[in-house]
Amino acid sequence: MAKQKVAMLTAGGLAPCLSSAVGGLIERYSDIAPDIELVAYRSGYQGLLLADRIEITREMREKAPLLHRYGGSPIGNSRVKLTNAADCVKRGLVKEGENPLRVAAERLAKDGITILHTIGGDDTNTTAADLAAYLGANGYNLTVVGLPKTVDNDVVPIRQSLGAWTAAEVGAGFFDHVSNEQSAAPKTLVVHEVMGRHCGWLTAATARAYIQKTGGNDYVDGFMMNKQLKNIDGLYLPELDFNLEAEAERLKGIMDRAGFVTLFVSEGACLDAIVAEREAAGETVKRDAFGHVKIDTINVGNWFSKQFAALLGAERSMVQKSGYYARSAPANRDDLRLIQSMTDLAVESALNKVSGVTGHDEGQGGKLRTIEFPRIKGGKHFDTSAKWFGEVMDTIGQKWKPAA
Repeated sequence: MAKQKVAMLTAGGLAPCLSSAVGGLIERYSDIAPDIELVAYRSGYQGLLLADRIEITREMREKAPLLHRYGGSPIGNSRVKLTNAADCVKRGLVKEGENPLRVAAERLAKDGITILHTIGGDDTNTTAADLAAYLGANGYNLTVVGLPKTVDNDVVPIRQSLGAWTAAEVGAGFFDHVSNEQSAAPKTLVVHEVMGRHCGWLTAATARAYIQKTGGNDYVDGFMMNKQLKNIDGLYLPELDFNLEAEAERLKGIMDRAGFVTLFVSEGACLDAIVAEREAAGETVKRDAFGHVKIDTINVGNWFSKQFAALLGAERSMVQKSGYYARSAPANRDDLRLIQSMTDLAVESALNKVSGVTGHDEGQGGKLRTIEFPRIKGGKHFDTSAKWFGEVMDTIGQKWKPAA
């Protein structure tokens, strides 16, 4: 029987689970298979292409529990698409004419890796499946077990991705402070832009966490620091349709009455319309190696601010983004529990040579299992029929309907 050797990597954007997931995998292997060698590729697939790896020593294993305290990734991230050879050549990761998938696969074989754990979103994990398939076709057995990481919570068919609960809680805390800016000047419009390219789950969940956080506040009657100042007045997601003029009329009433308005906006809300508008004007919209629009260059929050500020008669408008603050946080208690269950299953599956992505499978009643790679997809939409979302919108006082 071939000697087992485990590698792990984290890829894509950050989420409040990466450090803890790496720590959890090291702890679990140290508990049940302490003789298995562990390594990590630095900066995701970039490290795999460049043969840049971290040897996980006995001392690192002993201190692995410390990783649960931190955000970020202790082994580094990058956005590299192995099937985009031109981009890999441009970045100096492979030579002209080389197939990055082959280079990565041969590196895994040369390093003697028999188990690969990928911690990332749908792109990260489906790329890992491509690697396993390539190696299998060339007579090399590699077991790949992924862990689902994305603050958007948009991986099909996984009910809850790692880090999303934390991002919502931390984003709510971020805006609890920002909301006080409404007292800095009369007629202030504050837009809170939350991450979520195709899926509004995080924006909705952040709004719910914020309402829960501020709902029990006590105030001194007669001052401007009151319930109204802490309210959310509008919530806009990719999954919702809204009429700009009707919303502006409703919000202007709030502005005239209270002197300030707060909006929560998903970074993917109206994204397609904004991109089409810019491309029609002759602007080149930047895209990443995966073909996704570089959403941080679009500034959806600014678009909402500009649309509404004039219509509401705002004298001051500001956009605040919680994304990088929230996604860099250490995992909270709920995510730590979820991470432990998924890392334990990931190690068990790997040792039993079962490849896939761990998660609660919505296609099998929410059962925690290792889900087959062909079923993993990105871009899952938020289910606006969820009871808790209706309660959030009732609290806000906003009429809404699902997007067509």
